[in-house]
Amino acid sequence: MKLNRTLIISVFIVASCGLAYELILAALASYLLGDSILQFSSIIGLYLFSMGIGAHLSKYVKDEDTLARFIEIELLVGIIGGISALALFVAFGFSAAPFRTLLYAFVLIVGTIVGMEIPLVMRVLNEQKADFKELVAKVLSFDYLGALAVSLLFPLVFAPKLGMARSALLFGLLNAAVAALTARMFKGRLKNYRALQTRAAIMLLVLAAAFLYADRITFQAEQRYFGDPIVYESHSPYQRLVVTRWKDDTRLYLNGNLQFSSRDEVRYHEALVLPVMQMGKRENVLILGGGDGLAAREVLKYADVERVTLVDLDPDMTAAFRTSAALSALNQGALSHPKMTVVNDDAAKWLENHHDKFDVIIIDLPDPSNFSLGKLYSVPMYRLVARHLKPQGRITVQSTSPYFAPNAYWSVVATLEAAGLHTAPYHVYVPSFGEWGFVLAAAENHFPVPQSYDVETKFLNAETTAAMFHFPPDMARRDVEPNYLNNQILVSYFERDWNSVIR
Repeated sequence: MKLNRTLIISVFIVASCGLAYELILAALASYLLGDSILQFSSIIGLYLFSMGIGAHLSKYVKDEDTLARFIEIELLVGIIGGISALALFVAFGFSAAPFRTLLYAFVLIVGTIVGMEIPLVMRVLNEQKADFKELVAKVLSFDYLGALAVSLLFPLVFAPKLGMARSALLFGLLNAAVAALTARMFKGRLKNYRALQTRAAIMLLVLAAAFLYADRITFQAEQRYFGDPIVYESHSPYQRLVVTRWKDDTRLYLNGNLQFSSRDEVRYHEALVLPVMQMGKRENVLILGGGDGLAAREVLKYADVERVTLVDLDPDMTAAFRTSAALSALNQGALSHPKMTVVNDDAAKWLENHHDKFDVIIIDLPDPSNFSLGKLYSVPMYRLVARHLKPQGRITVQSTSPYFAPNAYWSVVATLEAAGLHTAPYHVYVPSFGEWGFVLAAAENHFPVPQSYDVETKFLNAETTAAMFHFPPDMARRDVEPNYLNNQILVSYFERDWNSVIR
């Protein structure tokens, strides 16, 4: 009975580890490759398919070898699954091409090995003369319970506290520990007990050493990928944040994608904020996104602004740009300003639960590269935003590049118009990004182009502002569809546009 209990507990740990590797590989792919829906869907599909292969292969294990093979498989999945995320970080530092190949190889191999675990442990339990009905019920119950436990702990504890590489290594250690414990409990039935225990001890030492040095290894890998020295990094349930600095150039990367360079971000943020602030009342301002505080910095230049509410999903982002001396210097302490209220929440949920109205709404969200972001660029979202606009109030939206992603850009314009708003598209050249697009929107078709500004500017004046509202023929409006939740056409436009220009 004691041996059966040990195996049942092993099932709980094995199930937790199996799902953990699946989640880690999918999350890592979405961090580094983007498009989280596609990455999670393809990796989970391949992983489940691989588990089916493993379950099928388990029938070729002889009955007299099931226990030894189960222990060997635990050691194998522990070392391969454990080092998977670390190896992928290193691979991505060299090139995205072998990274993809290695990613799917790990998914296939780990999934196949994991698929053999439960059939083998059920056969071992069956050899203990356990009642078949009770056996199946217990194994599957603990299997599903383990999956539930890790699915809850992964986004709340493991991903934000340990990161991908150390989380995978922790679960690798658990697999190896299960192997060592099972071998010890069943040593009387194992001909090669000493060899298995020696291998388990070696695996535990290797995985423990890798766990201790994982952050240093991933740091070096990311250093190679980003090029410039990394001065800040953090994981959160939502994204990986990396800040680099070379001389006077500080850069922010979210999931490997450049968000700004301090050398030219003023062009982007003045263009995003100052025209809409100059066009009318501005006492009460809402910023959706913009957790770096740079848009807020521009807003707070206006002395007549009474209140600024910034809603950003990621508390790690706002905390970093509020508490770090180097990062808060970029936004001039905007996130700690007495007029500022910072809220960490999903923009759409916050808008649904609050009824405040604003003179200016600035939408500075990440590009619509996946469906979870695409919903924030949809007709229902813009209708929701419009309900929070005061009469004569105006909205401005960062809207990707009208040059590199013209279909996506003009789809944002069409989406705002489908939501019942008038629009005034404009663009600016930002050296780090190229031509970048924005859209002004309001209930009334009145967008007086500023001839001057009430605050100090580094880039905008009458001439540069006038030029922003003129589009050359190669960026002219296109006949594209608005973005609704049921089709998310904007995400498709975005992917096709950028895939055609990224090498």
